Amino acid sequence: MPEKQKSDLTVFVALLRGVNVGGNNMISMSSLRDSFIRLGFKDVASYINSGNLLFKTKSENPRKLEKKIESMLAKEHKLESKVVVRSYAEMASLVKKLPKSWNDHEHWRYNVMFLRHSIDSDKILAQLSPKDGIEEVTYVPGTLLWSVELSNAQRTTMIKLSSQKIFQDMTVRNLNTTRKLHELMKKMAAN
Repeated sequence: MPEKQKSDLTVFVALLRGVNVGGNNMISMSSLRDSFIRLGFKDVASYINSGNLLFKTKSENPRKLEKKIESMLAKEHKLESKVVVRSYAEMASLVKKLPKSWNDHEHWRYNVMFLRHSIDSDKILAQLSPKDGIEEVTYVPGTLLWSVELSNAQRTTMIKLSSQKIFQDMTVRNLNTTRKLHELMKKMAAN
């Protein structure tokens, strides 16, 4: 169980899909932080340049926050991007469920695929049909945990996922980014 937050504000992270990736949808993090402040969010911070924004707000439904942020992105930044919002409690629960075998081994790739509520179900695995013996995909509520030895990465089902419609309802972060976001959220919750 995560530590009790010290105020009536809840810590959230907004994971923006497809921002500043491959030279597309380029938006400065300072501009995004300013937009989040105008939405009324407190203690807004960003982590790396790929659309990870941490903030505090009075406890709201994450789905409502997603819609609010998506509307702002379209209006202020002309960006039709989907957003996944997770609370500190949700991130803390996820990090506890990460496989113990996941470490920073240089020959492996470990990704966390954050699912929007519209596709959040354990039935998603049957839809994706990961290749046994090549990749491992595990459903944890709200996410898919994907690991593959780098030498096999091009042979996976998941590598071709970006061409499927379902990919529009998820956003991917690597293991290090996921852990760092949790760590930053934990610090925010303590203040």
